[in-house]
Amino acid sequence: MRFSFLLGEVVTGLRRNITITLAMILTTAIGLGLFGSGLLVVQMASKTQQIFLDRVEVQIFLTDDISANDPACSGDICSTLRSDLENTPGVSSVQYLDRQSAVEDATNRVFADQPELASLVSPDSFPASFKVRLSDVNQFGVIDEQFADRPGVESVLNQHELVDRLFSVLNGIRNAAFAVAIVQAIAAILLIANMVQIAAFTRRTEVSIMRLVGATRWYTQLPFLLETVVAALIGVVLAIAGLFVAKAAFIDGLLDDLYQANILARITTTDILLVSPALVAVAIALAAATSYVTLRLYVRT
Repeated sequence: MRFSFLLGEVVTGLRRNITITLAMILTTAIGLGLFGSGLLVVQMASKTQQIFLDRVEVQIFLTDDISANDPACSGDICSTLRSDLENTPGVSSVQYLDRQSAVEDATNRVFADQPELASLVSPDSFPASFKVRLSDVNQFGVIDEQFADRPGVESVLNQHELVDRLFSVLNGIRNAAFAVAIVQAIAAILLIANMVQIAAFTRRTEVSIMRLVGATRWYTQLPFLLETVVAALIGVVLAIAGLFVAKAAFIDGLLDDLYQANILARITTTDILLVSPALVAVAIALAAATSYVTLRLYVRT
């Protein structure tokens, strides 16, 4: 009997205040959709960072005299540099490229899609260099500090700075999504508070009768709380569905070239499923907390 009463009261309340209910559902859906988008950007940034860090290397360019006179890296300066690099903590591999190897590397990798530029490359175009792969990304700065001013070193190219710039852009997108989500959350809180107050006002007579016959305050307020939770759950379902639709209809096609080039990590269905429980939890907590506080502060039932 009690359950059927609660269910009937929830359905009646949602139907009676249909415009406010729809506004709350849509606001909740938009806010949680943006919040979920921010979480997906965080996941994508983390996976993309790992992709780049697995490929990022430090390249140490050698001076012209070593490049021209020590192609085998057998001289004291070059061999000492190589030995010290190999013994540096966090370094996983060191590859020496003489000028001819540097030309081949540029032709096959850098200018692979530009044969007209590759034909202009000559051994004099590139100095000899060490390509250093790191197992510990925190060692990028150490390599710069220890080897930039060593004899025989012309310059140090640290690709980690390029990766940092990429992730500063991704972080900016994430922060923007979260900022808009916060604004939407505030709007949802205001709508929930208004919804609860209006619902309580329209049913003040029947609630008063229930209190006169012995119903507890919690029992009379529970339907209002459940109304907001149900509306929020409908909103979060729409938000999650929207993430799936956006992924299939827009994101996959828009970012397909970047996915194929392994520049950005793919947003997968699993990623959306992983953030969905968090969205549901936020929706329930937001609706329940706001309605409870509103009932305690503003509604005397």
